[in-house]
Amino acid sequence: MGQTPAQKAAKAARGQQAKKRPGKAQREAIKRAQAAKKAGGGKPAAKKAVPLPRGSLRAKYGGTCPACFKDYAQGEVITKVAEGWGHPGCAPRQLSAAEREFARNKARIESGETFRGQKPSDWRLGSSPSSTRPAR
Repeated sequence: MGQTPAQKAAKAARGQQAKKRPGKAQREAIKRAQAAKKAGGGKPAAKKAVPLPRGSLRAKYGGTCPACFKDYAQGEVITKVAEGWGHPGCAPRQLSAAEREFARNKARIESGETFRGQKPSDWRLGSSPSSTRPAR
């Protein structure tokens, strides 16, 4: 509530000053700041964490890559390498399922295990295909 002039004088004597209402310009500035804060412009946005590649993590402490023998710093992205942890570029590339199947079939063909052109023929010499032996 309002204060009498005597109360104001007593506060001034004690060293306390009466609260002043902010001017029109200050009130508008306060309203703009509050509106900006509600809209998300008050604080700078926190940096979004970049997702790491699968099977990778950030190093808790520095170390040496067992593949290239170069150092990596704390916080650097590392992945599982042959004998430990190292740079993602030093890890052997993982083959897809199709690439693994292709390599497996290629090895079987090259070893002569399976290939239609290399199977023994069921044709009798001098006979037609219709006179073949029954399937074994």
